[in-house]
Amino acid sequence: MRQIIRGTLTALFVWTGAAQAETLADALATGYESSGLIEQNRAALRAADEDVAQAVATLRPVINWQTEIQRQFFYGKTQSLFGGNSGPDLSVTDSLTLGLVSSLTLFDAGARQFRLEAQKETVLATRESLRDVERQVLLRIVSAYQEVQRSRSFVELRQNNVRVIGEELRAAQDRFEVGEVTRTDVALAEAQLASARSELVAEQGNLATAIEEFRAAVGRAPGTLSPAPAATIPGSVDEARAIAQRTHPALLQAQHQVAAFEIAISATRAATRPTVSLSAGAQVSSDLDSPDADLGANVGISASGPIYQGGALASQVRQSRAQRDSARGQLIETARTISQNVGSAYATLDVARASLTAFREQVRAAEIAFEGVREEATLGARTTLDVLDAEQDLLDARANLVNAQINETLATYQILSAIGLLNVQNLGLNVQTYDPSAYYNLVDDAPSASSEQGRALDRVLEAIGAGN
Repeated sequence: MRQIIRGTLTALFVWTGAAQAETLADALATGYESSGLIEQNRAALRAADEDVAQAVATLRPVINWQTEIQRQFFYGKTQSLFGGNSGPDLSVTDSLTLGLVSSLTLFDAGARQFRLEAQKETVLATRESLRDVERQVLLRIVSAYQEVQRSRSFVELRQNNVRVIGEELRAAQDRFEVGEVTRTDVALAEAQLASARSELVAEQGNLATAIEEFRAAVGRAPGTLSPAPAATIPGSVDEARAIAQRTHPALLQAQHQVAAFEIAISATRAATRPTVSLSAGAQVSSDLDSPDADLGANVGISASGPIYQGGALASQVRQSRAQRDSARGQLIETARTISQNVGSAYATLDVARASLTAFREQVRAAEIAFEGVREEATLGARTTLDVLDAEQDLLDARANLVNAQINETLATYQILSAIGLLNVQNLGLNVQTYDPSAYYNLVDDAPSASSEQGRALDRVLEAIGAGN
């Protein structure tokens, strides 16, 4: 009988056609490659990379062209041949001006350089944000995969329960026909069968919900799923917490945000100091009615600085410091939350592992009890209600065991997520990875659109757009 129970539990996880079953790695790879959320955050990272390019551009000269076509009207009075004044005389002059204007900031107390450094820290923070989104996406896929497994197992348990109670109902009806039991025993079996069918419908509804969550997380409906292997995790909670403090993307993101706000304070303070700029220009102008043209050029150095702006600059400095302090507070809370999540995940794993031993023993005992009560009922020593109660106890024991097995595996991935190592590299997924520094290296020196590098960037963006 124990072999029968083991075989039943194995079937709950393997299902028919297990040789062709989909693995958790398959689901993770598919969900990762089709995730719109990951693509959204990759695009956000590329936008942050472009902010660095724009900050680099502020350190370079700015050259603009300008042109102007102008028509001027002049009114005057002319002397007539008879000594009188004639009516107003209208003259029209058309002129064309072409010019180049350039400017370069020579000194701004380092404000532009500070903004560039702050933006680089923002890029690093955005990269960690992308890693954190990938972690969340992968954990959602694992959870959806396990919930489908759980729901399918529960549905099969309920189907088996309906079958067994149906057999008990038929047995009670046969015994009632020969006068061994009363109509009450038959009614009890009928009520229990109706309840079992209701529970089966509820579990089928839960399975439908789990399948929809799987479809949303992975991008398609689940097929036949094979058992998910447990993830490899650190041996102790203290070791896991130490790893999390070094590697968790949410914590690293918060650290870069603090650094960015620290630099932003210096940039804001620099805005209160003088700025020195160099300007130069050249122009050619011509009267369109004349072949002659005038050439001109100019060069100059200007300096400017704030004297009084109504307290706005001082307010901006105070605001930058407040934003820095807020980021520091967020960093502290993030570190504490991560530590708490690691501890909670290990506690969940400990509970699941401890439960497994107890539930295996519960299943063994419940199976023996059910078989014994059913044999005694055949001999008239037990009522139909006793048999139904024993069947319910066995069902609950099997469900508890399945639940604990699912929870144990899921807890290992929750631990991996809590320490920040639930990623493609650590899981060894067979997917094309995204290099967050590749696009940055193409734009960090702010190439122009007409350069070869600029045209290469256009091709990269077109390829990304065509692939989505």
